[in-house]
Amino acid sequence: MSSVFAGFGLSFALIVAIGAQNAFVLRQGLRREHVLPVVMICAATDAALMAAGIAGFGAVLAGTPAILTAVRWGGAAFLLAYAALAARRALRPGDLTPLDRPPATLRATLLTCLAFTLLNPHVYLDTVVLVGAVAQQYPSRWAFGTGAATASLLWFAGLGLGARWLAPLLARPAAWRILDGSIAVVMAALAVSLLFG
Repeated sequence: MSSVFAGFGLSFALIVAIGAQNAFVLRQGLRREHVLPVVMICAATDAALMAAGIAGFGAVLAGTPAILTAVRWGGAAFLLAYAALAARRALRPGDLTPLDRPPATLRATLLTCLAFTLLNPHVYLDTVVLVGAVAQQYPSRWAFGTGAATASLLWFAGLGLGARWLAPLLARPAAWRILDGSIAVVMAALAVSLLFG
């Protein structure tokens, strides 16, 4: 059981950091748009990547820097594009409230969610390499992975489904302007850190 708790603790510490994926899940939760599929995609992707790391793929990935470099550049480009879109929303008050535009299709939402997840090199470092490596140190590495995947599921469910309680705070366009402005800054900072960090 200690392996489960250790995996839960490590995963939770890694996932709580503000990042592109968390900002996207929060925004979907605030808009109440395809929240459950987004939560499930994020949690399932994390679980699959953690399982790959625990099975030994983390060591292979760490030994192939060309893959990480390609993902880093692609991820930075994607984050900069999303930062520009968030900045544009922040500067155009008519686009800020959650009901002022038609909802995105489920397909478009899930593709965006997958891009935020899979174009982020940190997800590979955190889930495949780090969780995979640490799991090897525990007597039951798969129990460690179960704890890690559970933390991911609980975090994304809480973030996406719990966002509705933030809706009253974000009922005014000015609040959405601040949120989107903050998201633009975070995305741009993440992109710069990927390129130059």
